[in-house]
Amino acid sequence: MYLFPVLSCPNHHHLTFMTQDNTLKIHILLQSTTFLILFPLGLVLGLIRSPLHAPIQILATLLAIAGYILGHSHHSPRQFASPHAHGQFAPILMISVFTQVALGLFLKLHLEKRWPKITFFRKMVLFCHAVIAAFIPILSWTQVLLGVIVYQGFCRADHTGQCFAHFIMGSAFIAYGIVLVILLLVGQEWLARRGKSQEFYDSIVISAWGLVNALTEHHWGHSWNNTDFQHTTMGVVWLAAGLVGIWLSRDAKGRPKRNLIPALVIFITGWAMSGHSQHLMLSTMMHGVFGWTLMAAGLARIIEIAFVLRDKSKLDSSQRNDREYEPEEKVHSWQYLPPFLLIASGLLFMGSTEEQMQVLSDMGTMHVPYVLLLFSAGFFIYFCKCPFYVVKIDVNYD
Repeated sequence: MYLFPVLSCPNHHHLTFMTQDNTLKIHILLQSTTFLILFPLGLVLGLIRSPLHAPIQILATLLAIAGYILGHSHHSPRQFASPHAHGQFAPILMISVFTQVALGLFLKLHLEKRWPKITFFRKMVLFCHAVIAAFIPILSWTQVLLGVIVYQGFCRADHTGQCFAHFIMGSAFIAYGIVLVILLLVGQEWLARRGKSQEFYDSIVISAWGLVNALTEHHWGHSWNNTDFQHTTMGVVWLAAGLVGIWLSRDAKGRPKRNLIPALVIFITGWAMSGHSQHLMLSTMMHGVFGWTLMAAGLARIIEIAFVLRDKSKLDSSQRNDREYEPEEKVHSWQYLPPFLLIASGLLFMGSTEEQMQVLSDMGTMHVPYVLLLFSAGFFIYFCKCPFYVVKIDVNYD
């Protein structure tokens, strides 16, 4: 995403920030806080059955309504191409939020105690409530990104394909990092109940993603170019590696088993991207930093599974020197590193589109300060996710 909205470039008129429109700025602040922080926080509080779940969700909903109204009330010049994706996607997100709140209120009433016959209906409502809750952070992230894209005028005409590729894959790495944090802190019991290792699910996603990439990166009927070869072969690697990862995720007796295939795929992808040639030197440097960061994430994950956890799903008491360490707190400090590196990698890739690189190049900006800003954003996202574990401990023991 473009991290310099207060600047404008004479060669890119669409980047001018309308600093005089306070209504629009409040809309951006409210919706970013609501959908990137409060709703994900409410989701995790719901997973751990915290009494704070309902108040946080209600507060987030009220702020979302206020932000939605402000989004249709600002008086900025209508420079945005209309209709645009951000405006068309907003009703879908708001309907999901209202449906989620309505289902939550129904569950809070516990009507099945008065009418036992609706117990089955309650189970259906509970299932729908959980599914929508899981999708709201994804929809929220998508809407925020669409807002940035529309606001800055990016991803139009010939830039659409590569722009979406950067935003989708970058978002996938960020999501993977967040999922690793959640599974690390509150998801081990969930994996144990299903009798699957984490690499089983990772490998399914990798193989599916690889299949799509292998079939779609080259436009059939056109001549092959270097970019087509790079992206298609990467898809083949992901597909083949994912299938191997699925096969190795269970032993001969059908029991879940850890393996290093997903981490190795991340490392190989980082190596390939670090040597991905670009038209601009600034873009080449950015892709190099992205590739090395992704390689570090894969290597850190390999070390975590093979040497920190020793192929176990979580740390056992024999690997801790502190005898007073509570079972729920068995997280090695190293285990926080791979998720952060994945989040940082995703932000670096999202911040390396052709248009963003051209703007920074025209401004004479070097890649180092830009990389530091993206890493700062990664630390902020990670900060917003890590305190969930502290909330879990306090709720369970108070």
